[in-house]
Amino acid sequence: MAPQSEEPNTFDVIIIGAGISGINAAYRLQTEGPPDLTYAILEGRDSIGGTWDLFKYPGIRSDSDIFTFGFPWSPWKHDQSLAPGDKIKDYMIESARSTGIDHHICYKHSVSEANWSSKERRWQLQVTRPGDEKPVTFRSRFLLLGTGYYDYQTPLQTVIPGIEKFQGKVIHPQFWPEDYDYTNKEVVIIGSGATAVTILPSMSDKAKRVTMLQRSPGYIFPLPSSSFFTRLLLTVFPASIALFLNRLLWLVRSYLTNVFCKSCPGLAKKLIKYVTIKNLPPDVSWDPHFKPRYNPWEQRFCASQDGDFFAAIRSGKANVVTDKIKTITEKSIELESGASLHPDLIVTATGLKVRFGGGIKFSVDDVPFNVADKFAWKTVMLQDVPNLLFMFGYENASWTLGADVSARLFVRILKKMTQSKTSVVVPRLSSSSGMPVKPMMSLSSTYLKTASSVFPKGGTGLWSPKSNYFADMAGARWGDISTGLEYL
Repeated sequence: MAPQSEEPNTFDVIIIGAGISGINAAYRLQTEGPPDLTYAILEGRDSIGGTWDLFKYPGIRSDSDIFTFGFPWSPWKHDQSLAPGDKIKDYMIESARSTGIDHHICYKHSVSEANWSSKERRWQLQVTRPGDEKPVTFRSRFLLLGTGYYDYQTPLQTVIPGIEKFQGKVIHPQFWPEDYDYTNKEVVIIGSGATAVTILPSMSDKAKRVTMLQRSPGYIFPLPSSSFFTRLLLTVFPASIALFLNRLLWLVRSYLTNVFCKSCPGLAKKLIKYVTIKNLPPDVSWDPHFKPRYNPWEQRFCASQDGDFFAAIRSGKANVVTDKIKTITEKSIELESGASLHPDLIVTATGLKVRFGGGIKFSVDDVPFNVADKFAWKTVMLQDVPNLLFMFGYENASWTLGADVSARLFVRILKKMTQSKTSVVVPRLSSSSGMPVKPMMSLSSTYLKTASSVFPKGGTGLWSPKSNYFADMAGARWGDISTGLEYL
């Protein structure tokens, strides 16, 4: 059990979630925060890992490079750039263990409600845990959300006509049964995002045939599973210097790739088209199967590890069908073109349901509020909500980069409050009537279209969404933490 104050279940900071955001925030608090600060991590599952503990589908791996996705204070020490999910989870567990963070984690502690009490100047949390007949109350001066951005319990409810009639197996990747054997089965994966692109080559070795059925294509780009530059740096420099330079290299590479795609979309399209056609067999056409209707980085790229997606297609054991579903019958998928597919297994890789704060019901002095009605100050605090912080990453770079910006900003705010002997900080917007509204996540992916009704609003100035890691980190470490905040 985590160290706490003299009152039971009471801490200076409670972090919700023992995923990558929560573990990173804990490290920043205990190494850079005020001395003698007490904190606990409440985790609803029975293990560290978050996403990497939940997902078990074939081939689960990072879609961002692990060098920038990993912790800056615990560098990934291998040359593998796209790491498998189980290795990421092991890395997180070891990082937490080596820094003592694991002693602060309370497993199987699920938070259902969080109320700020102005009288107590504390958050009051209703927590369900094993062995208790009813929820117990935890209290903290600050509440920090490391809950990610999607629903762990419920996938995106995509309407697929007739799927309830299908007599074969239907699996959503979010709830993949570990013991399921798909050997020699005809598999159809519905979807064209990162999950589908990862699953297809991973299943093609055992399945009879794997078909990715998509309404429209996305950008798929082959990336090497290991980094030559990482190996070179580790050979030339001492490990600590090599790992620092390697992380910096990947940060710059990610940034420049994004800038190139957005500033020169036509050239980026031509480059991707050239690489794609080079990797396809002669009998598979680029148009319509690999010609997206949007510019690069209007949606996330899908990484193909060592070109495994294209290799599976070249082998003849996998293919792509671009069409719309007319209906699904007991034994087939009928397409609008008149063609039909006859799978034994349908994998619905149609996206994730986005959610803010792990589904917790928030209130201030017992008055509930809607997160989507609030503007977000520096993408870390909510307008008019005291002592609540949320870790939010980037949509066009590794999530952890943005989460670390948020954590370091929180540490600075804590230090300022300690020096000024204040106990409450509240973001204030003098008038939001003239504030332009910007979405927190601007990519056009289908599953993000509901984000504006779930996430807080972005604005301008200090209320702008995160967009540039280097500028955002500079702002977190040295920028203004007075304007827009009321300290009490």
